[in-house]
Order: sequence, then C-alpha cells, then structure tokens
Amino acid sequence: MLTGIEEVDWASLGHAYGPADDVPELLRGLASADPAERETALDGMYGAVHHQGDVYDSTLACIPFLLELVADPAVQDRGCIVELLTSIGGIELDDDDELDELDELAPDDEEFIPAANYAMAAAAIAAGADVFLGLVADPDPEVRLAAPCALASLHPEPARALTLLRERLTVERDTEVRLALVAAVGRIALRHAALRDETVDWLDWLARAAQDPGLRLAALAQRARCAPADIPDDVVPWVTRLLEEIRAAAQRPGTGADGHRSAAPTLIGQVRELLEEHAAGRPAPWTEELLRTLHTALDDRVDDRIALILAQLRSPDWGQRSDAIWLCGGLIRLWRGRYEEVVRLVGAQLHDPEPRLREAATSFLERLFELGGPAADALVARLTTGPAGPAPLAGTAPADRAPFAAGPHDGPAGTGSGYAFVGRSGRDGALLALARAGDTRAVPLLARALEEGEVRRELLYAMDGLGPSAAMLAPLLRRRLAEVELDERLYDRAAPLLYALAAVRGGQAVPEVLRVLRGAPENRRDWVREAALRTLASFGPAAREAVPELRRLLAAESAAVATAAARALWAAEGDTGEALAALEWWLRPGTSGADWCSAALALAAIGPAAASTAPALRPGLTSRDLWVRVRTATALWRVSGETGATLPVLLAAWEENRHARMDIVECLAEMGPAAAGAQLVILTELTRRRRHNAREGASGSHDIHLDEKLLTLCRAALARMERGLS
Repeated sequence: MLTGIEEVDWASLGHAYGPADDVPELLRGLASADPAERETALDGMYGAVHHQGDVYDSTLACIPFLLELVADPAVQDRGCIVELLTSIGGIELDDDDELDELDELAPDDEEFIPAANYAMAAAAIAAGADVFLGLVADPDPEVRLAAPCALASLHPEPARALTLLRERLTVERDTEVRLALVAAVGRIALRHAALRDETVDWLDWLARAAQDPGLRLAALAQRARCAPADIPDDVVPWVTRLLEEIRAAAQRPGTGADGHRSAAPTLIGQVRELLEEHAAGRPAPWTEELLRTLHTALDDRVDDRIALILAQLRSPDWGQRSDAIWLCGGLIRLWRGRYEEVVRLVGAQLHDPEPRLREAATSFLERLFELGGPAADALVARLTTGPAGPAPLAGTAPADRAPFAAGPHDGPAGTGSGYAFVGRSGRDGALLALARAGDTRAVPLLARALEEGEVRRELLYAMDGLGPSAAMLAPLLRRRLAEVELDERLYDRAAPLLYALAAVRGGQAVPEVLRVLRGAPENRRDWVREAALRTLASFGPAAREAVPELRRLLAAESAAVATAAARALWAAEGDTGEALAALEWWLRPGTSGADWCSAALALAAIGPAAASTAPALRPGLTSRDLWVRVRTATALWRVSGETGATLPVLLAAWEENRHARMDIVECLAEMGPAAAGAQLVILTELTRRRRHNAREGASGSHDIHLDEKLLTLCRAALARMERGLS
C-alpha cells in the first residue's frame, strides 16, 4: 500500500503551513487501524494539504495515493477519503468562462499557479475516476453514500455515470444512500445540458412512481432544481403530503436515527458532533436538505415558499417545524412578502418542550424588528413563563431557569412585579426580539435586566424603538454608566450605554456622560468622544452644562469629534455662530471624503439655521465620491431647500448604490411635492420582491429592519408627493 510514497520529494513541496514533509505521515494515518489516528490524519489533510479548499503541489502529489486508499477495501473510513477527493477535484473548471480566464493568465501571474493546480487536480482525479464506479455497491454504507457525488462531479463520462446511478437505485436499500443517488443524478443534469431533458423526465417519473415518500421528495427537489421554470403549480400540497407520509413512516417500529461514532478531538470531529446533535431525536433529518434544495429552486415564488413553510410549522413533527424556521430565515432575509402568519406560528414554538426548537424560534425572531409584532404576545408569555407552563417561584427554580434579581421593593426574587422569568440565555433572545419589535411591554423587563450584573449589548441598542415609555430606564442606564471604569475597554462598555441614553433622552445623565468624555483613555479615544458627543446632542438644551467642553472640542484634530461637538453645541444652546464656523472649516478644498461627510451630516441635523453654509456645501455635489455627493445633497436640501441641484444628484446615486437609498428616501420624504420627479423611482422600489440590501451567502442583523424601513419611507414619500399634486 502507498507504493512509491518515499520516492516523492515531499520536503520540496508545500502546503498551507510550509514544507509538506509531514504529508506521508498523514497519508499513512488515513490507512491506520486506529479510528483516532484516521480522524487526526483527515483533519490534517483538510487543515493543511487542502486548506480552505486550496490545491497545492503537495495536494496534487497526494492524489494517486488517495485513489489507492479508496480502492483498497481493507482501509476503513474510505467514504471520508472519497469526500476529500471530491472536494479536491470538484472545482467547476469545465465552465467556459473559468477556462477562458485560466487561458488568459500568464505563467508568472500570481493567480496562474492556483488556477492551474485546480485544473490539474480535476484532470488527475478524472483519470482515475473509474475507481468510483465500483464503490456504488461497496459493503460500507458510508462509502456508498460518498460515491455518487464523486461520480457526478469527477467522472469524465457523465452518461455512463448517470446510467450506473439510476441502475443502482433499483437495488439500494439504505435511505440516505438512495437520496445521495438521486442528488447525484440531479447534479449530472445540471452540469451537462445534453443530458438534462432526459433526466428531468426521469426525475418527474420517479417523483410520482416511487413507493418511498422520501425518494419521491428527493426526486421532486432535484426536478425543481434542474428545471426551476417548470415547477408544478401544485408543488406545495404535493410536498406537504410527502412530508406527512415521511412522518408517518418514521413512526413505525424499527425506524429512527442511527448511532454515531465517538469523535476525536479534531475540527472534523467537532463538526460531526454538531451535525449529529442537530439530527438527534429526528427520525428523518435528511428532509431538511431536500427542502432547502426545493426552496432554492422556487427562488422568487415567495407565496409558494411561505405556504410550504406554513404547512411545516403546523406539522406535529418538531423537526419539520424547526426546519421551517431555518428555511424561513433565508427566505425573509432575501425576499419581501406577507409573513404575519409565519411569525405568529414561529412565536408559538417558544413554548414547545424541545429546546432546539425554542432556540431556533428565538434566533429567528431576534432579527425581525417590526416584523416580529405578531409574535409579541408569545414573546411576553415566554419571558414570564417557562416553555411548559408557569416558571417556578424563587427558591424552587432550577439552575437553568434562574429568575431576575429582585428589585429594592420586591418580595422574593423575580416575584415583585408578578413575573416569573425563564433562564437567562432564552430570556435575553426573547427580550431582544420583543424590544426590537417596539413593544412597550419590554420596558419593565429591560429594567429588570439592567438591575443584573451583565446586560447583552444588543438589548441596549434596541431601546431606540420603544418611545417615551422607555424614559423610565434612564436612571438605571445612568447608574450603569457611572460604574464603567475609565480603562482601555471603555469604548466597548460605554458605547452601548451612551446609545441607550440617547435613545431614552436621559438628559439627567449629563454628568456621567461628561465623565466618560473627559476620561477617555488613549485607546480609541476619538471613538469614545464621538459616542459621548452624539449622546449629548440628543439631550438638547439639557446638556447646557457641557457647553465649555463642547467649545473646547470644536478644535479637535478628528473631524468626527469636532463635527459631533459642533452639532451638540448647537443642540445645547441654539447659537450657530461657533458651530457653523467649525463645520465650514471641514468643507474646505482638499478635505477627505469621510471628513466632509461628517460635516455635512452635522449641518443636515442643524437644518435651516445653517443656511449660510450652502455655498460651502455646493462643491460637494460634483465630488467623485458617491457618499460625499449624497451627504452634500441631503445637507444642502435641509439647510436651503434647494431641489434643482440636489434632486438629480440623489436620483443618480439611488441607481448607482442601493445602500445609499435609505439616506436618499429620507430626504425625498421631506421634500414632498418638490420631489415629484422621483415618483417612478419610488414606485419601482415598492414593486420589487427582492430586498434592496439582499446579499447571497451573507447577512447582517439589521438587514430586514433596514429594508422594511426603506419601504415605510418610500410609502411616506409617495403619499406626500401625491397629496401635493392633488
């Protein structure tokens, strides 16, 4: 075994961490009789030789030995090696565009070697890919599970592989292997257009004719993936019936989840443990991936996807309900739609006895902000009772359901307000969701949270949507800010409290804010000062005590600090003289884009009282920097009311950068009838199904909120324009 491994000059080859002289030991480890050694070796292969999907010269040298290991039935865990080979050779370099890009690279181009390595890896594995043909009938189910994808991705004769996969399906009895066979058939159809029509017809037949409902669901998902434009209109009831059949079949004796291997202390072992934990107790965990494939194919058919999720959320199977929540998380992040009933049903899961389901529901609701309203009652109930009924009173609560600390006028801990609270981790998520939804019932619960030792920072940033009722939180926030040490961690600890104080208009906290402003350490000093100055600006005349400090900071070297001081000074005393002079200084020629924007934002906040600065602002309308143009146009409108010069700039920026639309539409809403020329732009935005800030494979905690806010502002702007024109 591993014949010729010593003949390779491994030390002259490299991987992610330097010379590859350790690779022979890794390859031998893959063939070890010791499970821990095999897993450690596999972890090393992924961690160094195939680090983050890269292919090095040492990776290429490994390919013949990996193929030899796969072909030897005495080697254990060969399924993992098949998966490794599939990953190494599976980059889609058969795509014409990618091949053209490779051809255009010069040999001395820094991208040439990696791209060439990918191509050579694919070719080397394809040359030995016949080994995978025999693996589809291997006695080891893990090998049979990995082989179909390898064949679909790597074998140079796709028609031959397709025939073998379809034939194997007639005799295979392992459920997950059968699903892998169908997925591989779909993969071949996607990669090879000449085989697609025939395969789609076969998948359609299988989706209707197979006896196993799981197999029919797999065929339907792959059919949808291969022909998304031809998905049947009755897909939702069809899938719903299949899920019910799968659930009923899984309840029969003899079915259920398999056991799992003990994990070695490796990254691969940890990942496997997480996956096994996720699947534990679920009779058919593989439905999640099938439904994910189907949702991807349905794409912008939002109503169908919502209907499918609603059906899952009403299932008696908690696993299907959990899948629905995670699937809806991806849907609602990318697409606008009517989610009220979905949110209500997700809220109902907060009281399920299954902790994984409650965790999924809480995580989903945290990101909804105003869309979380239909779940507000369920969130309140979750915060004041346990998942299976009222939480026990103090003295009887288990450690994982600790109540809030008692307030000074309370009776036994957690009972003074009539509330008994759930455990801290579940409570924080539910409370965050409730506060972000703008439900004022969150206020007394936030007050209790502020009486504890630690508060999740997101809770402090969620206080800006609670309105006047949140004013009662100001004394608690003030006390918290007074306790923050003026050390190197000041910004991390003080910034959320400063934000919250600004949100609740806690003007009585001026002394505490000034303490932070004056005591900021060298580390991130300007960040601390800017945060404190924004808070003082929100206090308005209540911050008059800070005026001397604000005047001193007008001369700060940092534009962010100086302009924030000018804005706070104007808010505190209403005298624009010194403030406007300081702001105009940052509008001089040669100022950086970021500094110009800081000044423009401050002038926009001051508004008509800063009309004298209009001439200094105007040059920013022609800047090469889009954000300078946007900030200048909004500021110029707010200080002077000019639309002739500002509206064209805003409309051009709207098309140029979607992330500027929030700032732009706020200004358009203020313009009212004067912005009538923007009607078509706004109507177009309101008719789009996809969220304006949607990004595939990435998301931010505020993405949904910002898009919903954009829609709200678009409707307000349109209404003002229409009223002015009527």
